[in-house]
Amino acid sequence: MTAPPPARMPEQAPYATAGVLTPISRDGRRTRTSDLVHDELVAAIRTLRLAPGSCLSETEIAERLHVSRTPVREAIARLADAGLVHVVPQVGTRVGLIRLWDVAEACFVRESLEVSAFEAACRSPALDTGALRDLLDRQEDSYRAGDHDAFFQADEALHAEVFALSGYLRAWQAVQRMKLQLDRLRRLAQPDTASMRDLIDEHRLIVDALSARDAEGGRRLISRHARRALERVPKLCAQYPDYFAD
Repeated sequence: MTAPPPARMPEQAPYATAGVLTPISRDGRRTRTSDLVHDELVAAIRTLRLAPGSCLSETEIAERLHVSRTPVREAIARLADAGLVHVVPQVGTRVGLIRLWDVAEACFVRESLEVSAFEAACRSPALDTGALRDLLDRQEDSYRAGDHDAFFQADEALHAEVFALSGYLRAWQAVQRMKLQLDRLRRLAQPDTASMRDLIDEHRLIVDALSARDAEGGRRLISRHARRALERVPKLCAQYPDYFAD
């Protein structure tokens, strides 16, 4: 697989920040304002509150976040360096498209590390899957309530708990840093309630395998689970053609 070409931007996209950004609150923290702005924009991009290809206005972002334009400009520069936004002089700034190359790479890294984490957790003498069972219940509740945000959060927490049980939680943090494009694709797929049901069922099988310390069975389940996102790509590309770059 060769590196992807530069992302293609849709012909038109509306300004998208109204109503989707949360005003910055420092809460006595010494974190730089530009870091807080950066984190809020990354979260909004990851969760599709800022859709691929949508236009960004420094002035509007500053007003929404209750900050000056300087930290917004600094945050956008960092996002541009990371390829999450594209700044075109005299034209404007837009949220980057979902890069399929990055999705495939994130799936590869996630599968590799999570299989290793599962195997390590199976060897833990103090293995306790109680927290995982609680998270399965949270997913069931959010699924029945149609709360996609809560479902996604429980999903993330469940996978993080597998890494925590392995003793290598920082490996999950490394996965988190590189899977933003994958998370955007997963969010696009979430309204599909059949897929959400399948995810819960797969999670339950993974937890059962961990409880049984079935490393071989867990390896197969996690590999299939991690590759599920790639199976959705053709359908999502057809449904949202202006959201993706090859």
